[in-house]
Amino acid sequence: MERDSAILLIAAPDREGLVYTVTDYIYRNSGNILHAEQHIDSSENIFFMRIEWDITNFKINQENILSSLEDMKQTWRMDISLYFSKVKTKTAVFVSKKDHCLHDVLYKTKNRELGIDISCIISNHEENRRLAQYYEIPFYLYPMFKDNKQEQERMQLELMKNMGIELIILARYMQILSPEFVTHYQNRIINVHHSFLPAFIGANPYKQAYEKGVKIIGSTAHYVTDDLDKGPIIAQEVIHVDHKDSLDDFICKGKELEKQVLTNAVKKHSEHKILEFQNKTVVFD
Repeated sequence: MERDSAILLIAAPDREGLVYTVTDYIYRNSGNILHAEQHIDSSENIFFMRIEWDITNFKINQENILSSLEDMKQTWRMDISLYFSKVKTKTAVFVSKKDHCLHDVLYKTKNRELGIDISCIISNHEENRRLAQYYEIPFYLYPMFKDNKQEQERMQLELMKNMGIELIILARYMQILSPEFVTHYQNRIINVHHSFLPAFIGANPYKQAYEKGVKIIGSTAHYVTDDLDKGPIIAQEVIHVDHKDSLDDFICKGKELEKQVLTNAVKKHSEHKILEFQNKTVVFD
């Protein structure tokens, strides 16, 4: 049975008494702490915390919790975000032709391994319409050409606004999003890049890696920013390769990494375990 819990993410200048202040607030209001993790960036003197507590018997109504934290927020100069475990993240999945990452996200969402609610699948190609129909998820086609990209992105944004989309997953969506698009979903667009960033950015990274004779290949999931493949990194994995592996072997092994890394990143985001700071991330267990 899923607990009814609140999750608080905190970033603040590090000071003595911070942990006590937060935990005392929960204790005084009859909350039971389920998980608490913290990290201090000593170079910047910034304190990060994720704390989750059972709100079954909490004295403060769910809709009033955020306002009840206002004095603490101001006193300790906190940036805070509040979430609730029973509220699933409304998500749009963007995909082009390749379906391996989309398959994995859909399957794991259906099996309740990911705390998201997939509201729609958006694509610039027809190939994945039948897969969307199989999972009974609305599929929207927006063909992309040089002369229509701005209008297509405007229509996509309007659709997602009407749906209340909170997270975008780029499941091998082979289009570069415009800065105007990205601005609407800062730190809420997760992309999977088929290399161990910052190596081999851009197109054909497996071919680049193969030609360089590398001994490991990797995959990276990151938040999307205006800089191509340079957003805050959420998750990475690598696998060993050697001289016996062909380019097709690189691609086959890489696909498995892409699926794993993307769903791991989505899981961390949907469980509210990520704090972004200066183009880096703190990712709690």
